Amino acid sequence: MPKTIRLKIKRQEKAGAEIRWDIFEVPYKQNMNVISALMEIQKNPATTDGKAVRPPSWEAACLEEVCGSCSMNVNGRIRQACTALVEDVGQEDGEALNITLEPMQKFPLVRDLIVDRSKMFENLKKVDAWVPIDGSYDLGMGPAQDDHIRHLRYALSRCMTCGCCLEACPQVNDHSPFVGPAAVAQTLLFNLHPVGKTLENERLDFMSSEEGITGCGNAQNCVKVCPKSVPLTQAIAQINRDTTFYRIKKWMGIA
Repeated sequence: MPKTIRLKIKRQEKAGAEIRWDIFEVPYKQNMNVISALMEIQKNPATTDGKAVRPPSWEAACLEEVCGSCSMNVNGRIRQACTALVEDVGQEDGEALNITLEPMQKFPLVRDLIVDRSKMFENLKKVDAWVPIDGSYDLGMGPAQDDHIRHLRYALSRCMTCGCCLEACPQVNDHSPFVGPAAVAQTLLFNLHPVGKTLENERLDFMSSEEGITGCGNAQNCVKVCPKSVPLTQAIAQINRDTTFYRIKKWMGIA
């Protein structure tokens, strides 16, 4: 069994500031996750060479892979730190487990391991990711839906806007306006909703723009890293088909 966990953490006070790497060691405990190790560092934020430093900054809330706030690169792979057990992600080196932590690269840096994911929420606004209503009164039972559609909608609704799919997507970069797979999946989710469907044309209009589905290169990295197993590639394929039919109907003047 390992005796220590050695964490190498990328540090920056703010975006554009000098980059440094701090190495910390904490005692190994069985079933520890990365967040637990970071909490141990907080108790005594001193590097392996004995230098006292400011404790690393990171985000976390639910600690059960629901909020999506603790996304970070763990040994070069984007994932949720709260479910990253050190035994699974650590690289053995004698009696230590080595873990390298870096912030996500596709979002503006705030400090250390914290990034600003605001653009994901702005993208949800672009695709009208809501159900329009004209009041808060009881509308009664909604229309019955096919079980296959209901199961798909539930799977799509599991998205927690964590940003893992954008981080892994090669088409999401400074040179591309592509909104990313999360917004595509949410477009399908609300287009499948009996009431949300009223904004379907507006969503497909946006998905037909340069920010939309044409920016996807079908790398399928997104579905591999999604912590909630959202059917992203299925959503991308469906929205690709829907926008094609929509553009044809619009050209014919029947959309």
